[in-house]
Amino acid sequence: MKKIVMALGCHPDDIEFMMAGTLLLCKEAGCETHYMNIANGSCGTASLSPSKIIALRAKEGKKAAAFAGAKFHKSLVNDIEVYYEDGLIRKIAGKIREVKPDLLLIPSLEDYMEDHMNTARIAVTAAFCRGMRNYRTSPALKPFGKDMALYHALPYGLKDGMQQPVIPKLFVDISGVIEKKTEMLEIHKTQKEWLDKSQGLNAYLKTMQDMSRQVGKMSKKYKYAEGWRMHSPLGFSSSGKDTLSEILGKNLVKA
Repeated sequence: MKKIVMALGCHPDDIEFMMAGTLLLCKEAGCETHYMNIANGSCGTASLSPSKIIALRAKEGKKAAAFAGAKFHKSLVNDIEVYYEDGLIRKIAGKIREVKPDLLLIPSLEDYMEDHMNTARIAVTAAFCRGMRNYRTSPALKPFGKDMALYHALPYGLKDGMQQPVIPKLFVDISGVIEKKTEMLEIHKTQKEWLDKSQGLNAYLKTMQDMSRQVGKMSKKYKYAEGWRMHSPLGFSSSGKDTLSEILGKNLVKA
């Protein structure tokens, strides 16, 4: 049976920076893929109104998801409003019950930004509640009990908020899809403009490629790579299977 893979990021382009190579490879391996960011990119501009930037970021996200062959799911909240709170957890739990992923790709639990870390925490809790009969999601959907594997991407910058390196346990070889990953990131033109102004990232695409190359060096095998850490299977999988390795075995090495 075809595996279902869902990439759940925070802001538009977060998936492209840290997860897209793996998502593209999963698609090539025959998986059904899904693409969702919790936040809508409302603060990612130095000049546009909230409504204008939200509309543009959504358009770019839909285009990026289509480019990757993934189903797009719309964002739920504004930037800097990604809180670990009941209402948002229930909405993400509803989305997980709708998609029923076998594999969930999510941000690192340690990152430089609270929005990213809260996205990871929300995703973990929402996935944990997927089979709870008495847990009501928004919208209300029936629980499901199949096993699910969760994998945390590396943080942007490859370090936590205290500047300590985050070391992956799994390395996915994205050398064969680095050009597609670059094209996918390039779709987010409004984010490039914002980062150029706010953070001095004059080489938006090169920054992503440099991080991918750095992770490749960490793997001691690949030119470009994405790094992952598997979440504990307790509460998620009775078998504890490493689903990502099963799907991408030939493109993956363990630390």
